[in-house]
Amino acid sequence: MKTKAELIPECPVAVTVQLIGNKWKLLIIRNLLARPWRFNELQKDLEGISQKVLTDSLRSMEADGLITRTVYPEVPPRVEYSLSPLGESLKPILDAMKAWGEAYMASRQ
Repeated sequence: MKTKAELIPECPVAVTVQLIGNKWKLLIIRNLLARPWRFNELQKDLEGISQKVLTDSLRSMEADGLITRTVYPEVPPRVEYSLSPLGESLKPILDAMKAWGEAYMASRQ
């Protein structure tokens, strides 16, 4: 069985797509660019995402170093998700996607 490092594609674009290339991960990053979010806040804001998909996406993004999970020692426990410095470095990519999407939407009117 291959290790995770061996599964990383050689193409840099393919690596990026592998890390953030699904709808939910991109929308999670979009939200986390603004501020830290709690799980239930993300689930309510991302209409249509299942609990399992959100959980799997957050775990995967944490394992990839894109987000950090902070557990506060409170009763009841409070957990917040935020972007790591590596995750923050995706901002220009999302900004470019937003600009392209706005231009596309304007051209379709």
